[in-house]
Amino acid sequence: MPPAGPTGTGPGDFPGARALGVPALTGGPAPLPGPAGENGSPGGALLNLLVIEDDPVGPFTVSELLHTAGTRVRIRTARNLTEAERLLTDDVNCILLDLALPGRDPDDELAALRHLLRLAPRHAVLALTPSTHAERAAEAVRVGAQDYLFRDELDGRLLSRAIRYAVERKRADMAQYKLAESRLRAQENARLERGLLPTPLLDGSDLRFAARYRPGRSRALLGGDFYDTVRTPDGTVHAMIGDVCGHGPDEAALGVELRIAWRALTLAGLCGNKLLTTLQQVLEHERDSEEIFATLCTVDIGPDGRRAELSLAGHPAPLIARADGPAGLLAYESGGPALGLLPGARWPRRRVELGESWRLLMYTDGLIEGRTGEGNQRLGQDGMLGMVNCLMATGLHGEALLEAAVTRARELNGGELTDDVAVLLLERDRTEPAHPDRP
Repeated sequence: MPPAGPTGTGPGDFPGARALGVPALTGGPAPLPGPAGENGSPGGALLNLLVIEDDPVGPFTVSELLHTAGTRVRIRTARNLTEAERLLTDDVNCILLDLALPGRDPDDELAALRHLLRLAPRHAVLALTPSTHAERAAEAVRVGAQDYLFRDELDGRLLSRAIRYAVERKRADMAQYKLAESRLRAQENARLERGLLPTPLLDGSDLRFAARYRPGRSRALLGGDFYDTVRTPDGTVHAMIGDVCGHGPDEAALGVELRIAWRALTLAGLCGNKLLTTLQQVLEHERDSEEIFATLCTVDIGPDGRRAELSLAGHPAPLIARADGPAGLLAYESGGPALGLLPGARWPRRRVELGESWRLLMYTDGLIEGRTGEGNQRLGQDGMLGMVNCLMATGLHGEALLEAAVTRARELNGGELTDDVAVLLLERDRTEPAHPDRP
């Protein structure tokens, strides 16, 4: 199908390109035109059409038909898919493919179309075939073409309308695809959230539980932060918070595995060094790279609620606020390395006194790595202590305290925190009457 009609010779021309009734383009991607009449009005939006046809002396020419219909279209022509691939740029809006074009698979009548759809997944495609091949035309639509045209029934107005409608249908298809992709991503987020941020198992305990999680900026999925809290039959409350290095679905999946493994091992009676050694084995078997590691903080609160055992694996120490004073870091010395860093590592377990009434705040380092609003100075643990003490002085506690702390850290940073943040709060208030079923 050799093109006919006026020819553009401006600087935007290149081999295989022709212009119909408009100046030559200067290149660059063009968005899909908005809804328009079949002759391109209103606004006379210009379309770029790529015609793939190996018959140089067909019974009609696309350019003649469109010129007769008064449609403003720029045409590029290719005799085969190899030429078409060179001409297939982002500013092409629609492709007209002759289904008689030979494909790579001689036993597949639509081999050329399938190959083209792989080359141009974001472009509208029209299939061209004789009316005697109606079944092949319908199959072309099922394979992925936006529409089909019969060569022997074609005129300028029909071709113009088909091109416009194909472009609009492709736009609608792409919008629907993005919507479906967004829904799948939301479902994946929900599954990861259920895995990373579980419901605590605290039946029978007089401790109050609260938690908050906020992903860092520019991430569609949750990161590698995770936490959990369970009460074992002996009355001990076990709490854990951890952070897999990195961000994304792989790190989130590893965080879910570590959390589930921690819960299973804890309910099975493991704690301290034996539990962390087993978790390191899980991490080493499940991680994609030897550079992946995870920090972890575990606290085992005795049945009386006054004492606890603390283990740290490269993780910042929790914050403790007792009834008789401001919050401070829970004293801890000689913590072990992060999980996955040193084979054969050991993690000492330290006993700490909590007292009668207290608040224990566990957090990931995303909370303390933000800025303070004063140059490049980081908030750090000291800044976090000051911030939390100020918030507690206003009477905040529970979920309100955690939400205010994360929000304040974000405000000090001047915007979203760059790392994921998870915070977990356990509170014991012995000034209230004890529940009859609780110790």
